[in-house]
Amino acid sequence: MLSTVHNPGFLLRQCRRLPLKRCRFHSSTPLFLSQLQTLPSTEPPSSPPQSQILTIRDNLLQRRTTAVELAELALNRLRLTEPQIHSFISVSETVLREAEEIDGKIARNEDLGPLAGVFVGVKDNICTSDMPSTGGSRILENYRPPFDATAVKRVKDCGGIIVGKTNLDEFGMGSTTEGSAFQVTANPWDVSRVPGGSSGGSAAAVSARQCVVSLGSDTGGSVRQPASFCGVVGLKPTYGRVSRFGLMAYASSLDVIGCFGSSVADTGILLHAIAGHDRLDSTSSKHEVPNYASQFMSINSLESKPLNGLRVGLIRETLDDGVDEAVVSSILGAASHLQELGCTVTEVSLPSFSLGLPAYYILASSESSSNLSRYDGVRYGTQVAADQLNSLYGDSRSKGFGPEVKMRILMGTYALSAGYYDAYYKRAQQVRTLVQKSFKAALNENDILISPAAPSPAYSIGEKKNDPLAMYAGDIMTVNVNLAGLPALVLPCGFVEGGGPAGLPVGVQMIGAAFDEDKLLKVGHIFEQTLQGYKFIPPLLSDDAIAC
Repeated sequence: MLSTVHNPGFLLRQCRRLPLKRCRFHSSTPLFLSQLQTLPSTEPPSSPPQSQILTIRDNLLQRRTTAVELAELALNRLRLTEPQIHSFISVSETVLREAEEIDGKIARNEDLGPLAGVFVGVKDNICTSDMPSTGGSRILENYRPPFDATAVKRVKDCGGIIVGKTNLDEFGMGSTTEGSAFQVTANPWDVSRVPGGSSGGSAAAVSARQCVVSLGSDTGGSVRQPASFCGVVGLKPTYGRVSRFGLMAYASSLDVIGCFGSSVADTGILLHAIAGHDRLDSTSSKHEVPNYASQFMSINSLESKPLNGLRVGLIRETLDDGVDEAVVSSILGAASHLQELGCTVTEVSLPSFSLGLPAYYILASSESSSNLSRYDGVRYGTQVAADQLNSLYGDSRSKGFGPEVKMRILMGTYALSAGYYDAYYKRAQQVRTLVQKSFKAALNENDILISPAAPSPAYSIGEKKNDPLAMYAGDIMTVNVNLAGLPALVLPCGFVEGGGPAGLPVGVQMIGAAFDEDKLLKVGHIFEQTLQGYKFIPPLLSDDAIAC
């Protein structure tokens, strides 16, 4: 394995004031839904996205191509696009060898795993034994874990080929991927814009077709917001659905490993591969993992109203002032499309929704200040030479951590201090309970809830880097779902102007009850298969570049 950080030529060669009001849930006459009939018609229809995973498997089994040929195509595509996108911190040197092993199994008529020949990107805060795992931080620049994360091990056991480790905001703390200690990732739809964060590298890699699917982590929206910005599908599972063993802890009660794909089917297949109980993670659930692939019906077999009777709640607070008008229009268009599919769409109000953002940042910062104490230059992390032990600790952390990480550690330490624990941390936990009750009440009346995944489309690189409050405000749509521990699926639903002639993609967020991923995947699959007039392939790519 060769790190592209040190040798980039490799690719070219190969709460204190939080009001604690009683939680309420309202279902009212839809104000915004009255606008649905005035939305402009879409452009001529285009073919719906197909599962790359199933296509690869079929081509391999039918001997139409070989895994080595697919690997060479993938590496060539990576070589062409990476100088502009910068999705990967490091790239595996064993891709071709692993592809040869798959071809050998096919020649011997051995069984293939469900991800055989599928190229998978892994966010660099998820441990891999055969590649560095830096967390996007200088303090772990040369760290090589002696083990694979459970999710990575399950991908490999299913035949998946790990292409490399994707870029991220340092330790997952950020919303733009500009916070990486190594490089800034660009959005494939417009390389002057951010891909979102903190899993921006994983989202950009799938969007640019540098890999088929990828793994990310979601603490407050780090899978869903980049999915919206990059025009791909992003899934945050229920807390406990996927083992966190091997995921570098940021906020342990919020962290979840999630999935990216170019279609709902691919995202669901990847989730099925990594989900399930793990004895190495005491927070992983023993809840049965259903066969998500059974939810994916062919468009030709769908009824005229395939979602007839499904109750959908459109969250009123996510369409208020501060949300880009074009984003609101796209979400209303998505709601209209769901109505056409037979859904009953009503507007719901979650009054505690706005409280989630400040509560989240208090809780996440508090947990991170504890979790990141292990990086001291002795137990983990690059060690700086010093004469005194305290100087060794201080200098190692000072030079190893970036400014955003330092700020969140300080915020968390302050919130947990003896004089302020009740005023901040305890109060934030009380708000978290309100948010959970609010979602439970809403989901008792609706099968799923929908909202934007972000209040705006992708913005310019550097636009919010020096304004952390503005960047934090961009998480308003997603953090509540983490506080409640619920699953959420984001898939592209339209475009807004900007970023070139194709425009910028916008994603709709679908939120379900705990362990209801199968329902979200079913609804999402039907939604994307019947959405007319959109092609979510970045103009950066030519037809030849994306061909399997």
